[in-house]
Amino acid sequence: MSATRPLKIGKLDAETSAKIATRNEKLGLEEFRFLLKTMVSSGIGEEAYCPRNILLGKEEFPTLTDALSETDEIVFDTLDNLFAKTKTSPQEIDILVMNVSLFTPVPSLTARIINRYKMKDSIKAFNLSGMGCSSSIVAIDLVNHLFKSYKNAFAIVVSTECMGPNWYCGTEKTMMLSNVLFRSGGCSVLLTNNASLKHRAIMKLKCAVRTHLGSNDEAYNSCIQKEDDHDYRGFQLTKHLPKAATKALIQNLRLLVPKILPLRELIRYIIVEGQLLTRLAAGLGLNEYDLEPARMALHRFGNTSSGGGWYVLGYMEAKKRLRKGDKILMINLGAGFKCNNCVWEVMKDLKDTNVWEDCIDSYPPKALVNPFMEKYGWINEADAEEKVQAAIQLNGCIS
Repeated sequence: MSATRPLKIGKLDAETSAKIATRNEKLGLEEFRFLLKTMVSSGIGEEAYCPRNILLGKEEFPTLTDALSETDEIVFDTLDNLFAKTKTSPQEIDILVMNVSLFTPVPSLTARIINRYKMKDSIKAFNLSGMGCSSSIVAIDLVNHLFKSYKNAFAIVVSTECMGPNWYCGTEKTMMLSNVLFRSGGCSVLLTNNASLKHRAIMKLKCAVRTHLGSNDEAYNSCIQKEDDHDYRGFQLTKHLPKAATKALIQNLRLLVPKILPLRELIRYIIVEGQLLTRLAAGLGLNEYDLEPARMALHRFGNTSSGGGWYVLGYMEAKKRLRKGDKILMINLGAGFKCNNCVWEVMKDLKDTNVWEDCIDSYPPKALVNPFMEKYGWINEADAEEKVQAAIQLNGCIS
């Protein structure tokens, strides 16, 4: 497993976030205030990554070159690290599955990987698109089924999202949310069904359960790519999203729990990613210790879509929380609306600091300071409108 820190893409701090927001000259006071409020409550710190074309002010007119450059940096970095870490050659890979929801060039991204690493002609490649934040487990489940037909095989799953071409430049509040909440990142995972390599494995897949509420109109439309009334394309997150997520999770657990009873005795750690964390935590009986990895991953890397769960897992590994025999439940929620869960068994004591190497000793901080709260916490004060107007004028959006 190898997650990435896309250092060349660039970090998005509080000041830069506000400048990007004020570049949108269509925003009025109400919309700008909404953005600042969302930033303040996001739980994301100043170290998360943002596509270069956004930082350079090219969000309204992204190019294919921008999107390919963003994807290449994330994907090739994580794969380079994975091959080096596992001492595996690209020519040994039998199955390649890539999941990116919002970017589908031709040739496919899997073809781009095969070309870059000169993989063998017999490789089985699958490019999954449009499946949202839960698509990493979809890819894992696909590999699990393929392993029934291909024996002693190596498979790689690459999970990421291409944010640059999908930045929303309009004023619809439900579509502006994705600009604030999502950040750049990704992960690759090496899997095998070769029993002779059991001693090298760090985890074993026990089961995977997928639930899809696409037949429910409210759930289907709760998280959807669309164009607003002015033809600006974006990703809409509606007020029905929490309800859809809760329903999907309940349906999923009804199928999962009988496979792994008793739940709390078998599973020591539960991973939930993203903004629905707090809402779902109480129903799952999670305590602060359980929630810490997800909150720290959100603070350090932001919501990296389908790759997010692997940053959480990396935190747990770097903190030496994962011991041989532990069971891990990974919970992914995504557009469709889907809830996909899988259970892993830890095969050895894990202690690799991985993508957290440069900062794990500083987590968790004594106080989880929100830089956006420090800079823009005044948004909740009585005179906020005057300060909002001053901030906009400072950045040249209103003369």
